[in-house]
Amino acid sequence: MERLVLDVACRLSHIISPKFIIRTDLATGFQPLDRLVAAATQNLTLPCCRRKSNASVRPLTANVYAQWRGRNGLGPALREGADRPSERLLQLIWQHQRLIRDRLVLVDGRRLQVLHPGFWNQGAGPDFRAAVLQFEGQAPLSGDVEIDLASSGWQAHRHDRNPAFAAVRLHVVWEADTTPTLPTLVVQHLLDSPVSDLALWLSSDAAQLLPCGVVGRCAAPFTELTPAQRTELLQQAALVRLYGKAAQFHARARQAGWEQALWEGLFRALGYKHNVWPMQRLAELRLRLVPPDSRMPVWAVQARLLGTAGLLPTELPTASPATARYLRRLWDWWWRERDSFSDCILPASLWRLGGLRPANHPARRLALVAHWLAAGDLAARLETWCQRPLAAGHPADSLLVLLPDAHDEFWSWHWTLRSPRLAKPQPLLGAARATDLAVNVILPWLWIRAVEGRQQALQQELQRRYLAWPRSQDNAVLRLARRRLFGDPGAVPLRTAAEQQGLLQIARDFCDQSDALCTQCPMPSLVQDWQRTGAG
Repeated sequence: MERLVLDVACRLSHIISPKFIIRTDLATGFQPLDRLVAAATQNLTLPCCRRKSNASVRPLTANVYAQWRGRNGLGPALREGADRPSERLLQLIWQHQRLIRDRLVLVDGRRLQVLHPGFWNQGAGPDFRAAVLQFEGQAPLSGDVEIDLASSGWQAHRHDRNPAFAAVRLHVVWEADTTPTLPTLVVQHLLDSPVSDLALWLSSDAAQLLPCGVVGRCAAPFTELTPAQRTELLQQAALVRLYGKAAQFHARARQAGWEQALWEGLFRALGYKHNVWPMQRLAELRLRLVPPDSRMPVWAVQARLLGTAGLLPTELPTASPATARYLRRLWDWWWRERDSFSDCILPASLWRLGGLRPANHPARRLALVAHWLAAGDLAARLETWCQRPLAAGHPADSLLVLLPDAHDEFWSWHWTLRSPRLAKPQPLLGAARATDLAVNVILPWLWIRAVEGRQQALQQELQRRYLAWPRSQDNAVLRLARRRLFGDPGAVPLRTAAEQQGLLQIARDFCDQSDALCTQCPMPSLVQDWQRTGAG
């Protein structure tokens, strides 16, 4: 890494204002916009120094990954009864294609070729996504695959009415007990081994590994990189991700100010992928819900947030005495104010709650945010935090001090409004979620503030913290990306949150732009060329 380069605009032009253009110049490096917009800086509290005429913002090491982006546009196994598999075994059979693949014929008589079985979806929605299929007489197409024991499951499970299943192109079943309404493959007589043998195979390590045909074409060149080269490449991709998130905050700050941009980022991050937009809307209502210097108690802020979110139930017949007291307290406040906020109350149907862990329920996350809003000085505390040396230990510990939930009389003892009292109190925010907030919101926000405040040393320190922050929890997206790009996910441990972020960026820039067969994906050859020309 020898030259100065930064490439954000190549894939983020749709979120960056024309007045904020990050310039890439291999000779002089990254130069931020000289003229600041007043609306974006009116809340700026970080120290600001006069820029020298010959000064440039912090030297960035050559980011080969950024150049690539720019050039490329960037259970039991058996059920009761004779030899009938469980649905999980049927899913594994499909994933590993334990079928007689040259004899696949649909119920309607057409032959089928499975060019790629798709990626196993462990969450809500179809069982496999992005499969590549070729029906007789047609060109290959990409779509989702749903697995059921019987064809009647399509209607019984209401998939036919669920928009999440609109992209399903194939229904794979053990038996057809109804007339299918979409292309259906019955696999009962197409297995490559008896069900009993496959059930035994399910318990082996082989069933847990990704089939060779599902491993991406990147796996071979990636495994040929040295550990230092892999780390370097992942860090470069992570920096691209940092700069992109920072550009989003800058663009929003130009419209609403820096503090509002921060709050919206925090709300969105706590909404996870399924509830980002209702959380975004609540963040946009922040100043109306909690006016500056209102000095509202935490429980009153919780009442407004939950009431406006449409998550405050009118009654819970089976509620415990503690829950009933808490709800009565909130309603004693909310019923007097509800009409004042009637124009912005969200419909409860806007929230997607299926498959959520109780700890991630939006009501619990809003209860946490209420503590931050009631404190009222979060942005200033974060600015102070970023200018102080970190104490020994996990950096999330120091961040948790600034993001307190203290002891919540109700939420420390309950996951949700409907859950029983816990045996011992649980924090509303743990180290893993604090890490996610740090790398996705707090550090990018502080970094772009340092850029705009001409604080080069602080900018470098924030980037150092970003690259060194310990890894977060694993998730389904990371697991799939590791298996696709590294083949054996255990062979390439990700030690930092930045390496995780870099892997996610690579998957978004390249894997998401190609199909499951890696058709025309340039990444394998880019990695090989980079290694051959002296990476690192």
